[in-house]
Amino acid sequence: MQPVRRASIAVAAAAAIAAGCGNDEGGGAPQSARERPQSDVQSVRDVRDDLAGRTASKQGPVVKLRRSRFGRVLFSAGDQAIYLFTRDRGRKSRCYGDCARAWPPFFAKGRPRAGRGVVQSLLGTTRRRDGRRQVTYNGHPLYFYAHEGPRQVLCQNVSEFGGLWLVVRRGGRPLR
Repeated sequence: MQPVRRASIAVAAAAAIAAGCGNDEGGGAPQSARERPQSDVQSVRDVRDDLAGRTASKQGPVVKLRRSRFGRVLFSAGDQAIYLFTRDRGRKSRCYGDCARAWPPFFAKGRPRAGRGVVQSLLGTTRRRDGRRQVTYNGHPLYFYAHEGPRQVLCQNVSEFGGLWLVVRRGGRPLR
């Protein structure tokens, strides 16, 4: 990785950690950087690896259903919680720039695959402005929160970048 890009990622990660959504115990209230565990920097790397497809096969990423404190919701194969953004319209993403750095799109190089409990017919993709394919579920573009560790759901029902971020249920509807 180039030194400039590495520094940019570190600065973005530090800023986002300081402005994080909350902890896994509370109701999504922001945490200060002092209260946030050191493992958050590692979780940023984990999400980046998941987004790069390192945990997905050549056939496409796997979406699975996993239990959380919000019930059974969608997760990636790397155990990252999956969100939708209420500001998106149809299959078109409205999350770019700073939004996409905090809420990385769930990219797919192949056809997304349903893990246990996920409805294959609800999985699909949409093209982003840069031509990359983003995974959709029930027509909604999907995202991760960049500063969650595996199996964490820290940002359910958080208002940011002009919309709400909501975890997704098996049937494709967000949890409100």
